[in-house]
Amino acid sequence: MTELNGKSILVIGASGAFGNEFCKQLTALGAQLIGTASSAESSSRLPANLAQRLLLDLGNRDSIKVLTQYLLESETQIDGIVLAAGLVAFGPTQETPHEVTAKLMQVNALGQVETVNQLLPKLKASAEQNRSPFVVSISGVISEAPMPGLAAYSASKTALLGYAKAAAKEFKKFGVRWLDARPGHTQSGLADRAIFGTAPNFGAGAEVSFVVSRIVQGITNDEVELSSDSFK
Repeated sequence: MTELNGKSILVIGASGAFGNEFCKQLTALGAQLIGTASSAESSSRLPANLAQRLLLDLGNRDSIKVLTQYLLESETQIDGIVLAAGLVAFGPTQETPHEVTAKLMQVNALGQVETVNQLLPKLKASAEQNRSPFVVSISGVISEAPMPGLAAYSASKTALLGYAKAAAKEFKKFGVRWLDARPGHTQSGLADRAIFGTAPNFGAGAEVSFVVSRIVQGITNDEVELSSDSFK
């Protein structure tokens, strides 16, 4: 069992539906939260009780560099990183602009793994203190079953899953656990904020609170993978 009371956890995308819920549930378990928002505008949606409120635009490598350097040079403890940020787009492959695909890849995959890798020294330090550090990524069911009309989004999430699976084996050597979660459609409102295209009718999705609760359970139970079947 991983005890979360007193742990310092960085929630990337804390201003969003998933991130807010993670902050709520992790705080209830006694964790100290550092939360990020992608802009000054979205920072107004960050929970008020965060230990630190920071800006991180995963689409901007300079932003990633500024945040990670600040944390590395500070005395901030990081015992866990939750990757709760992301973008979505819809549309046939031939209609989806390359710029849209590139942005999805940067925000949903490249920016996330760069942030984790830059902060790996913090996680290693946590492991040396026997604080059971972890990383949580959310590649979603789309990474298990890519869908037509969602090729660009599928590609970004499949890339994240592939990286997470391989990195998990490397991180284990350092005493750091990487848990990837693959929930199905969730009523987070993300589909209504697509950067391109219009969402198809997915039907009713799972509640954000349920999905986050299952992931938090995975953290505390020392699970290493949460496939889509874990959320049924």
